[in-house]
Formats: sequence, structure tokens, C-alpha cells
Amino acid sequence: MGRAQRGGDRGRTGVRRAVKLVGLSALVIPLTTGCSVQEAIRFGWPEGVTPEAEQMRHLWTWSAIAALIVGVITWGAMFWAVIFHRKRKGDDDTPPRQTQYNLPVEIVFTVVPTIIVAVLFGFTVNVQNYVTSKTPNPDVRVAVTAFQWNWQFDYTGTRTPNGRPVETLGTSATIPILVLPTDRRIQFTLTSRDVIHSFWVPEFLFKRDVFPMPEKNDTDNVFQIAKIDREGAFVGRCAELCGAYHAAMNFEVRALQPALYDRYIALRSQNNPQTGAPYTAGEALAALNCGQWCAPEAITTYPFATNRTQRAATLPTSG
Repeated sequence: MGRAQRGGDRGRTGVRRAVKLVGLSALVIPLTTGCSVQEAIRFGWPEGVTPEAEQMRHLWTWSAIAALIVGVITWGAMFWAVIFHRKRKGDDDTPPRQTQYNLPVEIVFTVVPTIIVAVLFGFTVNVQNYVTSKTPNPDVRVAVTAFQWNWQFDYTGTRTPNGRPVETLGTSATIPILVLPTDRRIQFTLTSRDVIHSFWVPEFLFKRDVFPMPEKNDTDNVFQIAKIDREGAFVGRCAELCGAYHAAMNFEVRALQPALYDRYIALRSQNNPQTGAPYTAGEALAALNCGQWCAPEAITTYPFATNRTQRAATLPTSG
């Protein structure tokens, strides 16, 4: 008797056991790893704080689910072939029925993957268009200037008593804090004074390269986020190797409620009576006195000494 004609009850029993094992694993693994259902369906995708990040997570999740479905079908076909077409004791050497050059099967194997790729491409383009979309009148505009090895943030449309825009400039001793409101559309305009840098806030889940002279480099240096979903402090970094102290080029995004943000900008637009000079970012945050999110110094990172005689990070002082 040929292998193609054998199988019967033993094959069906093997399939049932395999299905039970897979089902049991699907239930046990999330429980034993301590993952919540929400964490499990993210499939390792980090948690973002913007609608753009959420749309990218949806794309990732459904792409992973689609890949698992295709994988299950493929694995099922493999196991079916192994179980029902394996050689058993007593089989002769008669080969099973061959199906290569089966035109309907070949068409299915060509059309189905093409449809899968086209659907995935369509959803990817849709999410990409959402992430890169811009509206004419954002609520907040920030000009971001990168330089070796720090950042400058200018709030477009604001003025200090000396007539300059409200700005925050980072130094080797000070991490620049970019204060932004939650629940408002924010536009960033990026430029570099020297080499190529990259503006990256991990919780935004995407980065943007920062080019010198963007108008001459044919680059779109403006992007927007629909809003920041929650208050918090989020570390920002340069994600482009830009020189000896690239790793030291950090900043911090501080997301505040809109009312607190408005008070912050109002303070930055006037002189500090104690110093006679416009409020700095740290002084304005301290004056708000709103808890940990109004800390006058960065809480997600600390300054690095950017001189060639310093061989280690400058650790924050205690106390």
C-alpha cells in the first residue's frame, strides 16, 4: 500500500494533539511571562504618546496578526504533509501522487501572496500619509536648531521683553527642556547649523533628520504631531552620528496641560523680577510649581561634559 493511501486514525490523532498543544501554548505563554493582553497584542511595539504613534502601532499589530495567520496556514500544511505522507512500516516505495505543474495550485500560490503584499502596501501608505500630514494652522510652532552638540528651541510667534522669540538653548552644563502642551497640534521646523543631526523622541516612535540649509538640500524640514496624549517628561536624542559627542546630544520634552503651558509661555514672555532678565525655562517651570513635571531641570537625562579631557559621563550630583 502506498504512503498516500495511509494515515487513517493515527494521522487524525496526531493532528488533534498538535492543535491542542498549540492552543495550550497560546494560553500559557502570556500568563507565564506576566504580559497583559494589551502588551501581548503589541507584539513588542513600544507604547507611544501621540496619535501618530498609535496609528503605527495598529499597523504593526495587524501586520503581525496577518503574518501569524499566514504562518499558521503554512505550518498547518507542513505538519499535514509530514503526518499524512510520512513513510510507515510496511510501505513500499511507490511515491505519492505528484502535484507539481498543477496550474490551479500555481495560480493560487501566485495570486494570494500578491494580494497580501498589495493590501499591506495600501495600509502602510495610508498610515504614512497620516503621520506626515500637516494642517495650515497648528496650535504651537517650534523652530528646532541642532548644532554640535546641543539644541536650541524657539517658540515661533512669541516675544520676550527684549524683542526676541522665547527660546531655550542647551549647553554642556544644561539639558534643554522643550515644554509643549498636551492636546494641541504642534509643528516642528528643523534645521542644523553644521552637520546632519536627527530629532528623535522615542515616545513619538519616529525620528526626523535635521539637515543644514534644508531649502538647498531639497528636504521637507517641517512636520507636525496631532497632539501629545498625556503629561510627562520624555527624553529626546540625536539619532544621527554627528561627531565625537553625538551620545551627549540629549534634550527633554516636558508635556504639560494646556493651561500650564499657557502660563509657562506667559512667564517666558516677561522679565523675572528677581533677575531683571527674561525668565529662563527652569525659572518659569519652578514658578509654575506643578509638581514633578515642573522640575526646573531635566529628569530623564543629565548633562555630559563635552571636552576632550573628560573621559566619563558627568554624573548628577546627589542631594
